[in-house]
Amino acid sequence: MKQFGVMFVLLIGLALFGCGSNSSKTSNINGTWNATLVSGGNATVFSFGTSLQQNNDGTLSVTNFKFTTNSPCFVSGETETGSFTLSGNFNGNVNGTFGMNVQSGDPSGNTLALDGTANGNTISGTWTLTGSGGCTGNGTFTMTKM
Repeated sequence: MKQFGVMFVLLIGLALFGCGSNSSKTSNINGTWNATLVSGGNATVFSFGTSLQQNNDGTLSVTNFKFTTNSPCFVSGETETGSFTLSGNFNGNVNGTFGMNVQSGDPSGNTLALDGTANGNTISGTWTLTGSGGCTGNGTFTMTKM
């Protein structure tokens, strides 16, 4: 009976150790990201840098957003919104569904929409630009956490 008790305590200890004490949350999406958006032939159409911070409601605060490419579709005053739905966070490797919209300020009426999947320090997916005056297009994007 004594051996059973010792074995039981060891099993409980191993089970608790296996669960770990890693208190990381969905915060692995948080940080500074650089993005490259390409279209047919892998030509870079847009690139930007930004900071992402996940809110408790699944939305993302998008700050320090700056295009590093010039475009007549986005001259100044952009507004950015985003979302992130966590599907797993294993040993700090965050996985989930990512969405982000960039609304032009000047000129108005152009929207860049990104839809993708986060996997660790990379987010990849598709982008679509809708607007006027030649401000339309689509392709793929990759974002890398800095």
